[in-house]
Amino acid sequence: MGFLDHLDELRKRIILSCVAIGVGMLIAFLFVDRIAEFVLAPTLRMLPPTTNLIFTRPGELFSFYLDLALIGGVVVAAPFVTYQVWRFIAPGLYAKEKRFAIPFVLLATVGTLAGALFSHYVLFPAMIGFFQAFHVRRVTFMPRVEDTFELYKNTLIAMVAVFQIPTLAFFLAKMRMVTARFLWRNFKYAILIIFIVAAVLTPSPDPWNQTVFAAPMIVMYLLSIGIVWLVEPRRDSESSTPNGSGHLRLVFAATVIDQARRRHNRP
Repeated sequence: MGFLDHLDELRKRIILSCVAIGVGMLIAFLFVDRIAEFVLAPTLRMLPPTTNLIFTRPGELFSFYLDLALIGGVVVAAPFVTYQVWRFIAPGLYAKEKRFAIPFVLLATVGTLAGALFSHYVLFPAMIGFFQAFHVRRVTFMPRVEDTFELYKNTLIAMVAVFQIPTLAFFLAKMRMVTARFLWRNFKYAILIIFIVAAVLTPSPDPWNQTVFAAPMIVMYLLSIGIVWLVEPRRDSESSTPNGSGHLRLVFAATVIDQARRRHNRP
């Protein structure tokens, strides 16, 4: 295929994916009230029983519903979109590389679900509970729908990305770009980077929320070390050990050749 043929194929896959997401949005919009209750449940659970979320702009709640429908449409269409991505990249892969597709997709799917569940049931409620814990006289905590959902969405995206670290490690290990020994040797630097990233992602400067953000990243990094150790290509014992039988055979052959050359050069 030429360059223009690749562009045409990419356009076709993008159009089909957008159509699938649009159909998914229509399906999700039919259940948008249930989706809204599910998304807002962690916030309402951490607030006092008489507290409700508010909206102050006329189109704020409608925008919230559209965002929910879009997220629901992406979730519904995700298998079809993944299949379209695979149809686009599969012709350019070797048979050996295609074998990595199934474990790669499985790891990515499990990581996405685990990150979303962790954000929804653990991280986001802990953040709302922390913010709600501060009480001032004559001041009532009444969070807006838009602000709450923006925080929920950013937290969800961040945790989904964090839980893809094992998938990235699997891919890099198969490409022989990282090893388990390398990851373990640089663990202390990884901890420093993780806490810096957690400080940037955390919406508040308190150490509690930073630790809650950093903890899953540390767990994912340790899990990645185990995954890399399991899947990294094993070297042949003869080539990996300098005192192995393969090395001895090479030394012996070099000695024989050297002796033959000396005999040949004698007068």
